[in-house]
Amino acid sequence: MGSAFLMATSAVGPGFLTQTAVFTETLLASFGFVILASIMLDIGAQLNVWRIIAVSKKYGQDIANAVLPGLGFVVAFFIVIGGLAFNIGNIGGAGLGTNVLFGIDPRIGAVITAAICIFIFLSKEAGAAMDRMVYVLGSVMILLIGYVMIVSDPPMGEALHRTVIPLEIDFYAIITIVGGTVGGYITFSGGHRLLDAGISGEENVKEVTRASVFGILVASIVRIFLFLAVLGVVSAGVALDPTNPAASVFQHAAGTAGYLIFGMVLWVAGITSVIGAAYTSVSFLKSFHKKIEEYSKIWIISFILFSTLVFAFLGEPVTLLVLAGAVNGLILPLTLGSILLAAHNKKIVGDYKHPIWLTVFGAIIVVMTTYLGINTLMSMVPQLF
Repeated sequence: MGSAFLMATSAVGPGFLTQTAVFTETLLASFGFVILASIMLDIGAQLNVWRIIAVSKKYGQDIANAVLPGLGFVVAFFIVIGGLAFNIGNIGGAGLGTNVLFGIDPRIGAVITAAICIFIFLSKEAGAAMDRMVYVLGSVMILLIGYVMIVSDPPMGEALHRTVIPLEIDFYAIITIVGGTVGGYITFSGGHRLLDAGISGEENVKEVTRASVFGILVASIVRIFLFLAVLGVVSAGVALDPTNPAASVFQHAAGTAGYLIFGMVLWVAGITSVIGAAYTSVSFLKSFHKKIEEYSKIWIISFILFSTLVFAFLGEPVTLLVLAGAVNGLILPLTLGSILLAAHNKKIVGDYKHPIWLTVFGAIIVVMTTYLGINTLMSMVPQLF
């Protein structure tokens, strides 16, 4: 449960909320088809990654190094840089959440959020504390968004109909949603957590499979609830505020109470993503030096502190976030590609037989995300200059 919720809440960050609101306003009920397609692709990616991590009993970077010496260092570099950049956005989102709730300066809210995260990792049972935190807050977030979905009164019949028979199929939206749910460090967050908890080996493949699918389903429930909440609002003829589309959904659906709920959801999305990004990013550095593994808590805390200081003094550096977004589009095909190569390498997985259908499924995802990643990089890089 802890690993599943860590993965799910890592995916559901501040950007996730905005992304879902924008795509729903654009595609209306047909966004249901995008969600359905992305769930299938997300599960394909997660099943491949989590299974091979468990069977090989290796972290993602070690698997990549075993496939091609040096590849693990490249993967770790991109994961950590991307995780750091997005963590600045996550801590910023949490700060904005406290601003909505209590009217305090977002920077002060970011510092308070960081202090809570650091307290969790300083505890003797940091792993168990992290598991409980993401489980409880993740559950709260689902309940809050579920309430807003109900009061927004979405056209359920139309949503179900267009989920199966969409008016248009937006492939860009599908791949973007896949990248946002299982891209970058998110793909490995739950798998690495299981490894640290000692749940690995071929004998635990069934448990790992259930956990990976459950993680995707939790993230998807949040996405579906939010989609229906937005659909209910825009179907009533309301135009979302382009500067903060998700906030306007909550406010139009439930008034002042809805706006406060948005603040709580934004804070929860921010703090849980901070925990997931810091934990997973540092896990990609553990195998490079014994001292990093020995003092992993200090590294995680330093990761959170650095992200918070950057936000407090510089705000969210747009250039860094744009570059990270572009690079993130290429991380999933790189990491998933190395996992697929490892899946049929006996030196890595031993006698384990990886299902061919999972390999084919994974290969399709690699091709699709590579294409989008290159296109995204080419469109975003000019924005840096």
